[in-house]
Amino acid sequence: MRVILSAVLAASVLALTGSAAFADGYKTCTKLDKASWKPASDAEAKAKAAGYEVRRSKVEGTCYEVYGVKEGKLYELFYSPEDLSLKHTIAK
Repeated sequence: MRVILSAVLAASVLALTGSAAFADGYKTCTKLDKASWKPASDAEAKAKAAGYEVRRSKVEGTCYEVYGVKEGKLYELFYSPEDLSLKHTIAK
């Protein structure tokens, strides 16, 4: 009984951690090394030019992740640091 309970617990933990890693965002935007990336402030400027009120930004994997509000709704925008193209958008 103890072995079955341990196996169920382990499977549950793996399922939760796997889905948490997947749920936090888009991570692959470029293969270029960081020394060649454009400034993160340029990604924020692109979001502002697209009508978003930028709240903050960070590096997520090989992407610039910009958090912005547009028409009262929160968005996560993922930009390539290579050419600042928008790779993915998540509405919250």
